[in-house]
Amino acid sequence: MTGAFAHGAIFFIRDYNPEQNEDNVLARMLDHKEAIISHLSWASLFLGFHTLGLYVHNDVMLAFGTPEKQILIEPIFAQWIQSAHGKTSYGFDVLLSSTNGPAFNAGRSIWLPGWLNAVNENSNSLFLTIGPGDFLVHHAIALGLHTTTLILVKGALDARGSKLMPDKKDFGYSFPCDGPGRGVSIQVMSFDFTCFACALKLLGAK
Repeated sequence: MTGAFAHGAIFFIRDYNPEQNEDNVLARMLDHKEAIISHLSWASLFLGFHTLGLYVHNDVMLAFGTPEKQILIEPIFAQWIQSAHGKTSYGFDVLLSSTNGPAFNAGRSIWLPGWLNAVNENSNSLFLTIGPGDFLVHHAIALGLHTTTLILVKGALDARGSKLMPDKKDFGYSFPCDGPGRGVSIQVMSFDFTCFACALKLLGAK
């Protein structure tokens, strides 16, 4: 992802011609870059505050010796998907987990031999039972991915110019701070955004 958006930023500075790309997909993306960036920012903030809040709350409840006060959210949709493929431990009566359903009865000779037995055995790793911990981890990873994407998309879409520095394209892909009054130092040039800042974010998310 980092390499793709870094080269996208190079393209916008070196090869992009507004007159040749009038009203096409690239031009529309640049015209709506504020909306794209703000939506990604909103998603990242929402995921960050809610996921971290749940983690902190649950850790504090465990530390205080009151685990029953944890906020444990079951991943209902993911459990439903597993049930539809034959896992019966969640209690859903749907598709392959419904012994009276048409998919179960009509497809007994179609499904892989031993499939239903395999997904319902506790001794193998096929369709592990998922719960609140998986819900939290899933959203923590989603936070890292959305924040990484936000940094990369902003770096590429702002490569030609931003509100802080409208004439950025005239300075090239990578440039030093061009003096006081511009607010230009780290994370303003496209190189900083797409490579340096994103690499730091990825390392911090580990």
